[in-house]
Amino acid sequence: MPSILIAEDEERISAFVEKGLRAAGFATTVAATGPAALDLALSDEFDLVVLDVGLPGIDGFEVLERLRGSGATVPVIMLTARTSAADTVAGLEGGADDYVPKPFRFDELLARVRLRMRREGAAASADVEADGVVLDVRTRRARLDGREVDLSAREFALAEELMRNRGNVLSREQLLSRVWGYDFDPGSNVVDVYVRYLRAKLGADRIETVRGMGYRFR
Repeated sequence: MPSILIAEDEERISAFVEKGLRAAGFATTVAATGPAALDLALSDEFDLVVLDVGLPGIDGFEVLERLRGSGATVPVIMLTARTSAADTVAGLEGGADDYVPKPFRFDELLARVRLRMRREGAAASADVEADGVVLDVRTRRARLDGREVDLSAREFALAEELMRNRGNVLSREQLLSRVWGYDFDPGSNVVDVYVRYLRAKLGADRIETVRGMGYRFR
């Protein structure tokens, strides 16, 4: 049974989330402070962490920073009452896999939990290969025609999403949701920027622009 750590200091919210996740078939543990959440998250006993930003002791951002600094790769979904773009970007660039603003509907949170679980299961299963590019999903390293290519975490995630769906067109909105894990402003050009980064590193002809629709890995 997949195990989820719920790091949330508001008892009403933690009880609500815990009840729903248990009903959906997950084992759960609740931590009400930042230090307790960090200790549990570092235990390597959990398949996913639901992490509130406003924890006492140390806040969620610091918990995340220390967790990622230790090398832990457990998926993290952040919960927060803060809705500024700066906080959202700080969480995602700090290593969060998703970002859910309060108040939220439980079915939305559950859908994001299941999405992250599926992606982790797929990531653990096999390397991803296409057109001379190999992504080692366990070490998060990339190779192009046998030589190693340095990709940032976000570049790697974008390349993985495109390659797992090679031959299919993915819209900017789909890529924003799946790779950045948050509903950014549809007018944002972040996807286009990162596609340019990937083309520069993997070859311009490997990622095709389908006008008016999105991008496709050849």
